[in-house]
Parts: sequence; structure tokens; C-alpha cells
Amino acid sequence: MPQLAANVSMLFVEVPFLDRFAAAARAGFRAVEYQYPYEWKAGDVAAAAREAGVEVVLHNMPSGDPQRGERGTACLTGREARFREDLDIAIDYARAAQCPNLHLMAGVVPAGADRAALHATYVANLKHAARRLQGAGMRLFIEPLSERTVANCFLRSSAQAAQILEEVAADNALLQYDVFHMQLMEGNLATTLERLLPRIGHIQIADAPSRQEPGTGEINFDFLLRHLDAIGYSGWVGCEYNPRGDTLEGLKWAKPYL
Repeated sequence: MPQLAANVSMLFVEVPFLDRFAAAARAGFRAVEYQYPYEWKAGDVAAAAREAGVEVVLHNMPSGDPQRGERGTACLTGREARFREDLDIAIDYARAAQCPNLHLMAGVVPAGADRAALHATYVANLKHAARRLQGAGMRLFIEPLSERTVANCFLRSSAQAAQILEEVAADNALLQYDVFHMQLMEGNLATTLERLLPRIGHIQIADAPSRQEPGTGEINFDFLLRHLDAIGYSGWVGCEYNPRGDTLEGLKWAKPYL
């Protein structure tokens, strides 16, 4: 049976962020993930998870400079120092919460940029991050995003991600496969999940095209979640969607799994 983790950046927004860990636990989740915890002190985030009795399984690195419109810095030539600084911050937060996984967003392609140079920067940064995280007992994830969600994103397909992971060649560098993004960009979810299973470290779900809870769109989640069991996926499945209304009301789809 799939192991569901609540993304408390998007679920339980009816209450303040630090209260969402307990809300997730009351709803039946044993684990949580979140996107950017950096508005809060690392110790406070860790305490909220510990007091709620939930495991933290994933969060993102800082996304870079919002004034520059950055959505990650991993591929950005000339921003290597910022990438390393943000990686250190993310590791501190992950250590505090005993979180074993970090998502490193690739970033947006700057106007006029040489994609070959961005690719080389991305691979070099991921190799550095893999070494740092290996020493900390952590894994890094890379996630292809949909063009509709992050315009002109550098990493946008599962094939591109698999190629990059081949070049990085680190056991602790894996694919974060988001069903929502991949349905928009490629479809063919079941076959791709099975083919890439050895490279997948984490899965996230939301229905398409609205990015709301399973059962609100075009994806057959009854089939897809059974398929994950059938192919032997044993990791966490992050519920990263925007509820149509009240979070608990929208979780009726998840009751068999909680």
C-alpha cells in the first residue's frame, strides 16, 4: 500500500505553517514534506514535526534570489557560490528535522543563455551536492517541472533527468517524479514509472490539469497507486496539491491509504 506524506506547504493551509504538522498527524499521515521552511527557525520546524510525531521526508533547497526571478540556482552559470551557500543552509534545516532528502531545483533558463553551459554547470553543482550530502547521510532529488507551472524551466522531462543522473553518477542522486508535472509534459505515466523505477527516490501526486486532489481531473489514481505497489515502489508518495476547499474534506480519496 502506498505510503502517503502530506505536503504541509500546500495542505492544511487553514492553519499556520507550524500547526500543520499536528493537523497532518490528526488526519492520519505518518510523514510530511514541505517546500521552503526558511521563514521559520530550523529548530522550530523540527520541534513542530517532533511534537506531532511525524517523519519529515523531503524539503527544497532555497530557490535563490526572488528579485532575479530565480526558481533554483543549480543550473545557473555564475551562481555557483550562491548554490553552495543555499545548499549549506538546506543541510542545516534538514539535519535539524532529521530529513534525509533534499530537492535541488534546477532553475529557469536566462534569456540568451547557452544551454550547453547551463547543463555543464548543473552537472557540476549536482556532483558537488552529492558529495556534501553523502557525508551528511542524505540524498538529493532532481525534479522535471512542467512548462505551464515554471515557464522556461531547465529540467523538463524524465528523459533529460535520467541522462543527467547518469552523468552525475552518484548513488545518492535520484529522480523526484511528480505525476502532475509529468502528465502535463509527457503522459505515459505507468510505463515511465516502471522503466525509471531504479532511479526514482520520491513520487509526488496531484491531479491534472488543475493540480488539485486525486479524483478531480484526468488521472486514474485508483490504477496508478495500485501500479506503484505492483512494480515494487516502496518510497513515500507526497501529496503536493492545492485542495479545492477544506483539506480534510478533500482527503476522502486518501482514507484507504491512511
